[in-house]
Amino acid sequence: MRADAQSLVERIDAALNLVKMSLDWDRALRRLDELNARVEDPKLWDNPKKAEEVMRERRRLDAAISTVKEIDADKSGTVELIELAEMEGDEGLADEGVASLKALADRADKDKVSALLSGEADPLDTFIEIHAGAGGTESQDWAEMLFRMYSRWAEQRGYKVDTIEYQAGDTAGIKSATIMVKGENAYGYAKTESGVHRLVRISPYDSSARRHTSFSSVWVYPVIDDSFEIDINPADLKIDTYRASGAGGQHVNTTDSAVRITHAPSGIVVASQVDRSQHKNREIAMGMLKARLFEAEMRKREEAASAEHAAKTDIGWGHQIRSYVLQPYQMVKDLRTGVTSPTPADVLDGDLDDFIAAALAQRVTGEAVSVEDVD
Repeated sequence: MRADAQSLVERIDAALNLVKMSLDWDRALRRLDELNARVEDPKLWDNPKKAEEVMRERRRLDAAISTVKEIDADKSGTVELIELAEMEGDEGLADEGVASLKALADRADKDKVSALLSGEADPLDTFIEIHAGAGGTESQDWAEMLFRMYSRWAEQRGYKVDTIEYQAGDTAGIKSATIMVKGENAYGYAKTESGVHRLVRISPYDSSARRHTSFSSVWVYPVIDDSFEIDINPADLKIDTYRASGAGGQHVNTTDSAVRITHAPSGIVVASQVDRSQHKNREIAMGMLKARLFEAEMRKREEAASAEHAAKTDIGWGHQIRSYVLQPYQMVKDLRTGVTSPTPADVLDGDLDDFIAAALAQRVTGEAVSVEDVD
């Protein structure tokens, strides 16, 4: 078979094998049989909440398994067509077959990412929290650039974005901000973005036009509901109220309605100023705290928990997950997967899907990549 067709076949096989690995294929097939049997049992609906959980898991597994089988069958049929065309010397038909393989490979890559979202919290909405690192105006400006980047990424995916907390910088940018992203699999897609992000550029705030390095941290955690039981001792909470501040519009208030909650045992701090009601902001902040505690518990189950915690606690050199270089050349480089982009402007405008796909795949394969940072 011609080289271009073989390359596409290998690309399709790689995508399908990754999905099978993420699903634990044989176990997934057995589990789907079990779920199909449970759905046939009328007693299942005696407990509507449990029934919905079963139906949700069944739909997810059935969709992922059906997609793998369909793509694999289409690949085999197209390969047979190409081999037949080559035997008969029909170049036009062979070219059509290769074009079909290309479309199938593109579909496999796209569906692969969706299938990798198999975690308990992956289907949920998500909070994305951004904090400026040390460095004053430089880091605060960088934090605001990240705030815009994630807002644009979410909007491009058709998600709804609400600003929950926004603390303006002293001169420019932001000290911190939190957005809530609402949409299918929002947390699943965004979860790999947690960590420290590094920017290298000629500073617009330096009269000598010198190159500066800035750091800001991003933390992603799911929006959970009452079905997730999280016990919080009220005695462990320090609750402060303050006047909302920011860039204007929805960020500004004239009363002390904003709420900040500190959870003493974990050191987690959350804040909300999205509403003019202090009571509502307190409710939102408590929801954020429960989500953070839930996410922390999930991380304890993962081998990478200690590394992620280090990235959260030290916003500086050596802990970054991605570097964005604007001067003297243009490059964005992910230091976990090695994925790069020569167009930082596109990335900062929300073009993150290649980085996210690679990071999700790495979580499944566990393959470590030795990547040197860019200067």
